[in-house]
Amino acid sequence: MTEPTWQTPDGAAQLYLGDCLEVMPGLGKVDAVVTDPPYGIGHARNRKSQASGWVDYDCPGWDIERPKKEIFDLIISQSSTQIIWGANYFTDFLSPSMQWLVWDKGQRSFSLADCEFAWSSQNKASRIFNYSRALALMDNKVHPTQKPIALMCWCLSFIPKAETILDPYCGSGSTGCACMQLGRRFIGIEIEPKYFAIAKDRIMTAWEDAQNDLFKDQQQEILEQGRMF
Repeated sequence: MTEPTWQTPDGAAQLYLGDCLEVMPGLGKVDAVVTDPPYGIGHARNRKSQASGWVDYDCPGWDIERPKKEIFDLIISQSSTQIIWGANYFTDFLSPSMQWLVWDKGQRSFSLADCEFAWSSQNKASRIFNYSRALALMDNKVHPTQKPIALMCWCLSFIPKAETILDPYCGSGSTGCACMQLGRRFIGIEIEPKYFAIAKDRIMTAWEDAQNDLFKDQQQEILEQGRMF
């Protein structure tokens, strides 16, 4: 078993600084993977993205290439259930699925996408989560493609029996924060030291808040919302 680079005092969250293709084989099987891989659409080379402030100039190469098919095969073989954001960029790597999850950003004809898609391995109905881009920007955004914690909590509501969640592209740690709020175990892998440090701080804060039961009402509300849509 690979030793984590960092973990919360109780081990509820464990983070690994490294390449997920190298780290994952040492982790064994998990209940679910919930992740948002880089799409390989080249934000760093796009003038519009630069003008809009999407580019992280400290880490300009994070989105140059898509993950290899080998990584998707590993994700599927090492987990019982998968939810993968940006999967419309990876349809050649993934099998047809009944369930797609949609994040409706409450905007139309904006320079960014009106919505985003996640592929789910479950044979269940597709669902839509309405959460405005304005709210998402208020979620202490520190990564160009950071997902709102509320969105990741919504995702977890579809896999209530999954106790241990893996995110091999941890980024700024939104999936880990959601896991701490909902009482799940979390394993995150991040290759970029800058984002690893950010994820560690955000997840630690979420863990501390959870110890004080600050999210008890919010947890129930999110779970109810996930069942409603």
